[in-house]
Amino acid sequence: MANFEHLTKLKQGTNNWLNWLDSHGQIEIDLINADLHGVNLPEVYLVKANLTGADFTNAQLSKANLTGANLKEAELINANLQATNLTGADLHSAYLIEADLDQANLIGADLRFVKGRSANFSRANLIGTSIRQAQLRQANFMQAKLNRANLSETDLAWASFDQADLSGANFFEAEVQSASFYQANLFRVSAIATHLSHSYFLASNLAQASMSRCDLRWANLSYANLSSADLQQAKLRGAYLTKANLSHANLSHANLRGTNLTKANLMGANLTGADIEDTVFDRAILTKTIMPDGTVHH
Repeated sequence: MANFEHLTKLKQGTNNWLNWLDSHGQIEIDLINADLHGVNLPEVYLVKANLTGADFTNAQLSKANLTGANLKEAELINANLQATNLTGADLHSAYLIEADLDQANLIGADLRFVKGRSANFSRANLIGTSIRQAQLRQANFMQAKLNRANLSETDLAWASFDQADLSGANFFEAEVQSASFYQANLFRVSAIATHLSHSYFLASNLAQASMSRCDLRWANLSYANLSSADLQQAKLRGAYLTKANLSHANLSHANLRGTNLTKANLMGANLTGADIEDTVFDRAILTKTIMPDGTVHH
């Protein structure tokens, strides 16, 4: 249970809390399982605080300093965490359903197993963050920084990553159906065996992406940059790749049935063993492309 004195002082507001902390020197803030439902504590200082299981439902915590805080299994449902500093915070198994983390700093935070349906991470800093096996359906990551983030085995169906930086991120076996990646930077992203059917990648950068065995059926990849991408055994049935750049991409043994490659650049691409039944190559660039039967197109 939470330390009664700590809880009482905190509920008196941010200013009283800071004054009390100043008069007590360095203390270990103990707010385990604290009931802080609906508190109004903008800019509150809770660095390295133990907030395990605390209830912050509907709380106002904008611009708070929660660096290194322990928020395991904490309830932050519909909480306002805008511009909050959560660097290195432990949010393992926390509840972030519909929480607002716009512009929050989550560098090095642990978000594994988080439950955050419809959470807002727009413009948040999630560089290097572990978000494995989280439940983040319909979450908003627009313009967020997710460089090298680990999103493997995470449920991200219907999520938005428009204009986000996902370079070097890991989506191994993640569920990302019907998600939006408009103009997103996915340079060297790892999406091996990832489910991305019906997703939207218009004008996104997927250069040098590792996407073998990826499910991209009916996805829209028009104008996307997939140069030198690894799409071995990928499922691209019915996908739209009009005017996409697939130069030197590896599409060996990929399923391209019914794929629209109108005006796509396939220069030097490898289509060995690919299924191209009903594939549309209208005005596509096929210079030095290795065709399914192994012949080189000239």
